[in-house]
Amino acid sequence: MNVELIAYTPDPEAAVAAAARLCYSDCGAADLKKGMSREEMTSLLKRLISMGHLSPAEHASFTFAIDGVSRSLSHQLVRHRIASYSQKSQRYVSESNFFYITPPSIAEDPEATAVFEQVMGDLQEAYGKLADIVPREDARYLLPNAVETKLVCTMNARSLYNFFRMRCCCRAQWEIRALAQEMREIVRQIAPDLFALAGPSCETEGICWEGKFSCGRAQEVRFRGADR
Repeated sequence: MNVELIAYTPDPEAAVAAAARLCYSDCGAADLKKGMSREEMTSLLKRLISMGHLSPAEHASFTFAIDGVSRSLSHQLVRHRIASYSQKSQRYVSESNFFYITPPSIAEDPEATAVFEQVMGDLQEAYGKLADIVPREDARYLLPNAVETKLVCTMNARSLYNFFRMRCCCRAQWEIRALAQEMREIVRQIAPDLFALAGPSCETEGICWEGKFSCGRAQEVRFRGADR
């Protein structure tokens, strides 16, 4: 998996703080960023996040280039609808000898690996033959979820908060969880105060809201949260 931040709002924390400042003062547009120290900005961002007032975070956006991930992951990713996506086309780009992603549970088991690789090899051969007979847009119907894909994804900071809350959770599927954790690490380097409390509720609130579907750490995080 390769994840690179290729574009983002310049000084995203200042942009969000300025938008928030407008909500709580009669400051004019020209004065939104004037006279606000870094300490005041940090305090304002922490207050916004703790209040759940995240609409100002929509004014900061981040664009990622992602590859080395599966179509299984991308099908989950596009469910996060407040975002923009561009993805490698299986209609126009040949998938002959396609790369594929092997889940850890399969890679750790020799018998499972043998079955998996056999099927992938058969599908590669069948796809190549079919693509010589029919258009690639029809040959792609053979392709599995394991096929490697590439995409560009843009989300604003509020959408990223939602994404990290859901996909950094231990119950999220392993591949998209790895992507979410990598993206969170990247944006924290750019905007540490803005994303300081980004993550699953067990980390940010000390409580698990998954109920009977919890990963099993519910009591642990509740007790830890009570001690804060």
